Amino acid sequence: MWQHCALLLSLSLLPVVSGEADSKAVTTSLTTKWASTPLLLEASEFLAEESQEMFWDFVEANQNIKGEHDDTDQAYYDLIVKRASALLSTVQLNMLKFSLSLRAYSATVHSFQQIASNEPPPSGCSAFFNVHGEKSCDTEKLSALMETAAERPKPYLFKSDHRFPGSNPDTPVVILYAEIGSSDFTMFHQLMLSKVNKGLATYVLRHYLASPSSRRVYLSGYGVELAIKNQEYKAKDDTQVQGAEVNATLMGENDPVDEVQGFLFGKLKTLYPELKEQLKELRKHLVESTNEMAPLKVWQMQDLSFQTAARILAAPSSDALNVMRDLSQNFPTKARSITQTVVSSEIRKEMEENQKFFKGTLGLQPGDSALFINGLHIDLDTQDIFRYTHTDTYRHTHTHTHLQTQTHTHLQTQTHTHLQTQTRYGSWPYNVQELLRPTFPGVIRQIRKNFHNLVVILDPTHESSAELLNVAEMFYSNNIPLRIGLVFVVSDVDEIDGMEDAGVALLRAFNYIREELDAPAAFDTIISMFNRVPSGGKLSVGDVVKVLEKKFPYVEVSSILGPDSTYDDNRKEGRGYYMQTGVGPLPVVMYNGMPYQREQLDPEELETVTMHKILETTSFYQRAVYMGELATDQDVVDFIMTQPNVVPRINPRILSTARTYLDLSNTNNHFIDEYARFLFLDSKEKSTAVANSMNYMTKKDDGYIRPVTFWVVGDFDQPSGRQLLYDAIRHMKTSNNVRLGLINNPSDSPSKENSHVARAIWASMQTQTANNAKNYITKLAKEETAKALETGADSAFEGPKFDFLLSHAVYCRDVLKLGKGQRAVISNGRLIGPLEEGEVFNQDDFLLLESIILKTSGERIKSKVQQFGVEEDRASDLVMKIDSLLSSQPKGEARIEHAFADDRYSAVKIRPTEGEVYFDMVAVVDPVTRDAQKLAPLLLVLKKLVNVNLRVFMNCQSKLSDLPLKSFYRYVLEPEVLFQTDGSFSPGPLAKFLDMPQTPLFTLNLNTPESWMVESIRTRYDLDNIYLEEVDSIVAAEYELEHLLLEGHCFDVSTGQPPRGLQFTLGTPSNPVIVDTIVMANLGYFQLKANPGAWILKLRGGRSDEIYKIYSHDGTDSPADADDLIVVLNNFKSRIIKVKVQKRPEKFSEELLSDGTQENDSGFWESLTRGFTGGVKTEESKQEKDDVINIFSLASGHLYERFLRIMMLSVLKNTKTPVKFWFLKNYLSPAFKEFIPYMAEQYGFQYELVQYKWPRWLHQQTEKQRIIWGYKILFLDVLFPLSVDKFLFVDADQIVRTDLKELRDFDLEGAPYGYTPFCESRREMDGFRFWKSGYWASHLAGRKYHISALYVVDLKRFRKIAAGDRLRGQYQGLSQDPNSLSNLDQDLPNNMIHQVPIKSLPQEWLWCETWCDDNSKKKAKTIDLCNNPQTKEPKLQAAVRIVAEWSDYDQEIKRLLEDRSSSNITGNNVANGHKPTVVGPDRTGKKCSSLTSRGFVSPRVMVGFKFVGHFEPVIEPTNADAPDTHLV
Repeated sequence: MWQHCALLLSLSLLPVVSGEADSKAVTTSLTTKWASTPLLLEASEFLAEESQEMFWDFVEANQNIKGEHDDTDQAYYDLIVKRASALLSTVQLNMLKFSLSLRAYSATVHSFQQIASNEPPPSGCSAFFNVHGEKSCDTEKLSALMETAAERPKPYLFKSDHRFPGSNPDTPVVILYAEIGSSDFTMFHQLMLSKVNKGLATYVLRHYLASPSSRRVYLSGYGVELAIKNQEYKAKDDTQVQGAEVNATLMGENDPVDEVQGFLFGKLKTLYPELKEQLKELRKHLVESTNEMAPLKVWQMQDLSFQTAARILAAPSSDALNVMRDLSQNFPTKARSITQTVVSSEIRKEMEENQKFFKGTLGLQPGDSALFINGLHIDLDTQDIFRYTHTDTYRHTHTHTHLQTQTHTHLQTQTHTHLQTQTRYGSWPYNVQELLRPTFPGVIRQIRKNFHNLVVILDPTHESSAELLNVAEMFYSNNIPLRIGLVFVVSDVDEIDGMEDAGVALLRAFNYIREELDAPAAFDTIISMFNRVPSGGKLSVGDVVKVLEKKFPYVEVSSILGPDSTYDDNRKEGRGYYMQTGVGPLPVVMYNGMPYQREQLDPEELETVTMHKILETTSFYQRAVYMGELATDQDVVDFIMTQPNVVPRINPRILSTARTYLDLSNTNNHFIDEYARFLFLDSKEKSTAVANSMNYMTKKDDGYIRPVTFWVVGDFDQPSGRQLLYDAIRHMKTSNNVRLGLINNPSDSPSKENSHVARAIWASMQTQTANNAKNYITKLAKEETAKALETGADSAFEGPKFDFLLSHAVYCRDVLKLGKGQRAVISNGRLIGPLEEGEVFNQDDFLLLESIILKTSGERIKSKVQQFGVEEDRASDLVMKIDSLLSSQPKGEARIEHAFADDRYSAVKIRPTEGEVYFDMVAVVDPVTRDAQKLAPLLLVLKKLVNVNLRVFMNCQSKLSDLPLKSFYRYVLEPEVLFQTDGSFSPGPLAKFLDMPQTPLFTLNLNTPESWMVESIRTRYDLDNIYLEEVDSIVAAEYELEHLLLEGHCFDVSTGQPPRGLQFTLGTPSNPVIVDTIVMANLGYFQLKANPGAWILKLRGGRSDEIYKIYSHDGTDSPADADDLIVVLNNFKSRIIKVKVQKRPEKFSEELLSDGTQENDSGFWESLTRGFTGGVKTEESKQEKDDVINIFSLASGHLYERFLRIMMLSVLKNTKTPVKFWFLKNYLSPAFKEFIPYMAEQYGFQYELVQYKWPRWLHQQTEKQRIIWGYKILFLDVLFPLSVDKFLFVDADQIVRTDLKELRDFDLEGAPYGYTPFCESRREMDGFRFWKSGYWASHLAGRKYHISALYVVDLKRFRKIAAGDRLRGQYQGLSQDPNSLSNLDQDLPNNMIHQVPIKSLPQEWLWCETWCDDNSKKKAKTIDLCNNPQTKEPKLQAAVRIVAEWSDYDQEIKRLLEDRSSSNITGNNVANGHKPTVVGPDRTGKKCSSLTSRGFVSPRVMVGFKFVGHFEPVIEPTNADAPDTHLV
């Protein structure tokens, strides 16, 4: 009752509030360009990422869901979740819900839709087959198509394709395009299953929607910032906003935040519905009093970080994250109340102690942030929530494995450099302490010790042997401190001698010369022999004989090489050593026992990698010497042999990174001795049943947790199976870490006659102790015992049931995918096999396998399992199953395990639910930083998704002198899909800024994942200048995900350098050139725009394709030897590829960017005029092209777009030459993009919208103005096609008074660009000329400081001297300092004036009232509306006062805008915010006809397209999702 009274009292004290002072809001939404995809299909892709088996189980359960739910969206969603819950754990199910909320797999589903559209689908088919290129939806025709399939090539299958398990790879490939859950799908799917079960087809399923939705996908996983703008200079347009807001209805009555100043209005409205209106008034009053943004004194700001932390820490732990989100995301309005908070001394003291730890251990300074999930560092700078939609909780670290050279005695006779004994190294120091002597970086220390050992194993008759030996000779002749050993692998057949086999001849010649002279002389001689071999040829006996005859003229060669030769030392041992090491196909090169990868054996690569390894290993030896582990009197090779990762044999099959793991995570109670039941289990259940039934052999019978479990698979009634078993037992006898289980894979159907040994082993395992079973089975594995069993009586092993044999056979066939009798080894769930017939897998291989398991995971998992205190056998099972589960996850960086400091006072602690698996999360954050704005909502969502043990440590900064956060922020993220009360999907998700203060001027920015390119598509307000006092209620901004970015790096394999100017194209089979790009010299970087689907990447036709060819590629979806690179974009994650190119032999001396050549423009740049225009003629001569003046400009916000239109008009009024404008699309408003085609048509100019995403590796700017400045200077070499030789940049707020052809033709005298110097004639501004003193005065050394409002760029020269790459390199270095590059677009070129020269333009080319006196105005060719730091005069006011013609231009543009609005051209579509249908130019390489004059031309007579609001190129129906081709 007292609460009710208090509430009424509060309401009675409420002052009268005007009804007009309603709260204002800003909303932002982001949709895809493609149609909404069904959640059922998205869920299937989530399961496919877990496992293909789960995918097919889900498909089977959801063949036709029509009628299984009512027609509401929520019932449809609930059915999907219910069906998925049968296959997923609780955590996985939560992650599925999160993924569906994110729409994370919409891109995956749509990629299949794009692939289907490229077929294209047969008409009238809701689903269809593709059998080797022939398509049909007639099920009757399927058999006939399959019968003739062999006559046609097999289709290309993508990595993301869904192949039905058990499909016979030798049968025809049938691709079914269909929608899971639709009524037609069941029929097609069942037909395909019948074909697969009969072994007649390979079944591949791809998603296909015959009738895509009309809705778009609303995305989340991005941030929206509402930043407060500096109003020092008024930059707001005074034009009144017209039209109704399009999505104002999305704001419901209950949307505002529930809590204001401690009042929970949601609950109050529920408890007291009769006071609804009064509560509304109270809330409004509290919001307005809270949103006061009066400036703070400097002393009030000093402790804001600590005070905010104290406010958060004072809240209950369950609410602390909500408080942090509220305070950080609304900080400008919360700051004043936060200044009243008192910070306790305990918080300060503990935080200071923690900060010492953060700095020393994590490298974090006060104010820095970090997030660790299960020890894995999460990069907060990368806005990509889509990386964490699966529960990857464990990461391996890669361990290099050294080959133990216990056979080094075999190499001594073939080692020609021995640093410790050869006299040529006698002057080098011998003491290992020399390693600690300081030297210049990169210097290789010459010490007379065998620190670095290079072993080359080769067949002398192989084509590559000459190149490898030449590299070895180069190391030797240049005195590189490298001990070089050679192993010649030649024929070991005694009957073959050196007179008929070149390999044997070389070996005998080497042995003879080494014996007569020494090893270096023998090495020099064989180099001479190989020098006789022509390029690409092979060594012959004649080459050996000729050199021997010349070097030893008095010796009978046949006595050295012939059948009576005594120089066969190490002939058999060399081959034996090679076979024993198991290092793979020849040739092999090893550094200190570590084999090189195949791609590293290229001669240039081999040299580079070896030198790098020498420098890398030196630091290892330095540490060993410093720690006293390595002394001068020790043998270094012996020291290497004692390292923990040394093994006697390397098996590439074991070390391969392509690994298959069994799923042992099921917890059933099935066993293999009930075959009838076992047969119907799924794969996961079968694996668990085998594990449950397994008995093990061990070295000893003791209670010991064994972290390594081997299952040996083979037919133990065959010699090959028994040999594998015998080798496994021999290894097990040497290690107490190993236990050994057996799976019999019979070569024939199990029977009494062919399973004597298998049944004897089974009986022994069932009845004996582990140690006794080991001894008995060791005898059984011997051949004499096995033969005795076959011939003798075996009544002891007779039994009525063969169930275990039948179950094992089925398991090998269905789960392990082994053929009958094939062998394999399973180590902690990892399947190694099938082993080839005759393939060696011996005791040393088991040692290698054990070593890898122990070092990467086994020991660590064992130590954790020991803490559970469970019985030893069960504990060993747990280690095996956990290792299999965790090791099967994608590998990333290693976990970081830190014992964090005190968390009593300065950390938010959220404890996990007891008795459940939890995720350990540690966050370090300053609550008044951008990281806190993003981190708080992320942690809130993760807390709802999974059980967490969360600690958030405060890492505050002291003595702040400015407001730390000057923006509001929202992170759009929900843990699961939201619905309305009627069961339909909730609109959105949206970013909502509610109850915002109305006095500041805001600018809206989106913070999206790196690979997203978004654009504003609908809003009537200026998003760069949002002034809520002039807004009715809501500013609704709608954005669209226009493209996903494909990034890459390209290098020339011959030079190792990026091929500057090389162009790539991206397209489809039917339209191979949709977008293209140019390679930078910085990191060989390039970027291309696309949407989900399969795309073909090629070198662009013309000089790129004529000079270069693709040599190799990484990260694509194509095989290594494919000519066309296929890249599938099928998710929202970043995609980065690597491409190596090579010059064609006949073009080796040509350069792409040579001054005398011109890129062939018959392709993309010629075929499309991407923005639309008055066009250029189809046949365009060089003279005509030169007569086009290219003008580049950019603008953001309605005011600057107004200036931009006027600047364009002033250019057109004064320039007689045809003009083409280039605009940066990234920041243009929808209104400008819709108006510009109309203006272009009226005035007869061309235009193009260009677009480039700021590269992730280039230091990012956060303020929109600085980003725009960056685009003015940093990407000029890649924004424009190579066909553009020269362009002018003209600022949006300039007025042109002359023909710009004069500037275009201005002689730059070899400089890449020309700028106008700052005026110095207005003397009263001398105090503001910063370049006259300090750094700039000394740096310029008498040169002028230039203004960036107008410049001309010679792009051919600019690219030739790599000016863009130099500018980016300098920017990268300087921009790390926040005090550098204050005026980025101006300071950077002026700073680089010594490296990239600037040609100073005559002063009359740019007049600015701020810096130039009035007398010079009459000569001005352009007038720039510079800001005046003295008067701060608003731009609009200055424009009318300074430029007489400005108002006339402004009125002319306004009339044009009114004409467009009132005419019937636009219809109602644009006014309603709908995109009009556009018919654009075709893609045949032709351009639209040019307009004949600048006067009015009716849009209805334009050739090649129809104008219905704005112009767009047509998107062909088969390519509905191709990138917009009118953009760069």
